[in-house]
Amino acid sequence: MKIITLFGTETGNAEMVADDIVEALASDFEACAHDMADFDIHDIRQEDVLLLVCSTYGNGELPNSAQPLFDMLVSEQPELSQLRFATFGLGDSFYETFNKGSQIMADQLLALGATEIAERGRHDASSGELPGDVALAWLKTVVSSL
Repeated sequence: MKIITLFGTETGNAEMVADDIVEALASDFEACAHDMADFDIHDIRQEDVLLLVCSTYGNGELPNSAQPLFDMLVSEQPELSQLRFATFGLGDSFYETFNKGSQIMADQLLALGATEIAERGRHDASSGELPGDVALAWLKTVVSSL
């Protein structure tokens, strides 16, 4: 089993969190991180697990680097019933669109038959907590579900 962490980002925060996740997983799992812009969902094997780390941009939209993967999922409608995934969102609860980007991605995977294996993780920039710290705490629940 490989754990593939995909990040969708505008400013690089989701990429930093993805790198923290891969580093935390590396001693126990085969783990890697990829920008959603450069990832083909067809490269996933049945036994792989997908972790999505996604920020929210603008008025509750996906960040630019997440858009190509989302567009491919919508246009190709791949059958993903064998895919297991978990989602971690970055956002700010000051905004009405708090963590909307990660929800958009998760909802699309669910619509294509994928199984969400853990509660969605959410970082709130207004909390003062570091996103990597919140993500690593969330990761423990994800790993325990595997």
